Amino acid sequence: MAQEDIPSDLADRGTAGAAGAATVEIRTAARPALIPTVRAVASDLAARADFDLDAISDLRMAVDEACATLVGLAAPGSALECTFDVHGERIDVTARVDTPADAALPTDSFGWRVLQTLADHVAAETGEEGEGHSALIIRLHKLAGPGL
Repeated sequence: MAQEDIPSDLADRGTAGAAGAATVEIRTAARPALIPTVRAVASDLAARADFDLDAISDLRMAVDEACATLVGLAAPGSALECTFDVHGERIDVTARVDTPADAALPTDSFGWRVLQTLADHVAAETGEEGEGHSALIIRLHKLAGPGL
């Protein structure tokens, strides 16, 4: 259903994150074949938020790199969870997977440098999940255009 087809009373009640942001959440199996779906959602949200073409492309590639990095470290059978918070001229992205307890996010790799170049801000986090598993999280945000 297109946004234009949603009755106004339902559209106004959409999921809202911090400070009135529109929030979209995606949960899929942590498999490389499903990353293009997440990348397409990122691109569509940026286009709908009126990002310029370069910013749309940068966000799409940043989401792809973040998801590919996490999927490569994911525990077997785990899910890739992505949350997009759209704040006018900024989109915040949080990508998360469950990992084996000893997994570490390589922040000294070429892929991490690419991610830092594409996003306006990027951070990595770890969390304990119990039962020999932990979680790896990549948070990033992208602004709508240069100098914003």
